Amino acid sequence: MTYDFILLGAGAAGFSLALALVQSPLRDRRILIVDREAKNRNDRTWCFWTDQPSPLDAICYRVWDRIRFQTSRMDLCLPLAPYRYQMIRGIDFYRHARQTLAEFPNVQFTLGSVESVADGSDAAEVVVNGETQRAAWVFDSRLGPGDIQPNPLRYNYIKQHFTGWEIETADAAFDPESVTLFDLRTPQQNRVCFFYILPFSAHRALVEYTLFSPEVLLPDEYERQLKAYIGGRLGLRDYQVIEKEMGVIPMTDHPFPRRLGQRILATGTRGGRVKPSTGYAFARIHRDSRAIVESLLRADHPFDIPLDSRRHQMHDRLMLDVMAHEAGRVEYILEAIFAHNPIWRALRFLDDQTAPWEDLRLMSSVPPWPFLRAIWRVVRRLSKGA
Repeated sequence: MTYDFILLGAGAAGFSLALALVQSPLRDRRILIVDREAKNRNDRTWCFWTDQPSPLDAICYRVWDRIRFQTSRMDLCLPLAPYRYQMIRGIDFYRHARQTLAEFPNVQFTLGSVESVADGSDAAEVVVNGETQRAAWVFDSRLGPGDIQPNPLRYNYIKQHFTGWEIETADAAFDPESVTLFDLRTPQQNRVCFFYILPFSAHRALVEYTLFSPEVLLPDEYERQLKAYIGGRLGLRDYQVIEKEMGVIPMTDHPFPRRLGQRILATGTRGGRVKPSTGYAFARIHRDSRAIVESLLRADHPFDIPLDSRRHQMHDRLMLDVMAHEAGRVEYILEAIFAHNPIWRALRFLDDQTAPWEDLRLMSSVPPWPFLRAIWRVVRRLSKGA
């Protein structure tokens, strides 16, 4: 079979691009989406902040207008306006994407494993379940263990790893209007660790233990910390664990090449769409999908997409370096960001949307020495790896 577009992976990146294509003048092109799973279960959630309306607003599981930031020295509850913090469950996004794409007979799905991808000057070939499919353009969001060869002498490699419990309490225990983005009132132990709370009602919330560190913990350690936090810090004894989630997100300043061949573009995590210093990806992926479609319409190929800002790449590199070498300072840096900047500036900074003058205002509010030392370490690494 010959297609215009083959999308390898039906997660956030694959479905996002497919939706962007069918909502554009390219809606009649032949599209094949390949994944190993049927995407019929709630395997993850995505959260993001935005100040713009979106076609996905209708499937948001919950929307919050305030965030909470807590350390042993401060407790801030900040209104987000003009932003809002939104949560989309995986199952709702998959269902929405499938229902939307089902209206287009030119969009097909194949369940199976990709055995090979071969580039070509006129088309790329993908072998799925022993059958060869051809396409003018292939978009690959799959990231395997061998796709990135680590170079620790030059780059930082951190993992964001977490375990979360959705709990239900007998008594009202949560403020359903406020997300706890960071609760840093836990021993850091030379790593960045905090609790994150998404309240769905006064009686129900997702409580998540999150860490930024090079290595993951044993499963029992996450559960031990969750029990201690819920019973100690939150003071809850009478609760039920309704669901559990866990995950590991790679966070690195290692470059992720976008162009994998004459006819192949990397998307999603494989295309470097996870923000290296925070792990947020959902909004970045959707912006990227729109940029790919605009490139196809304007240039008749998908590669004319905006390059990542070198300035923002350096911000991520320095923050990762501080996390890797001075994790105990991160709490003070976050305190300064949220205490001494309007929330819109902090969120724009964390989303790579700031202008240079905004960066200067924000950076002047944080402790300088961790970043000056990080600059020295980064320069030394880059000079050694040159």
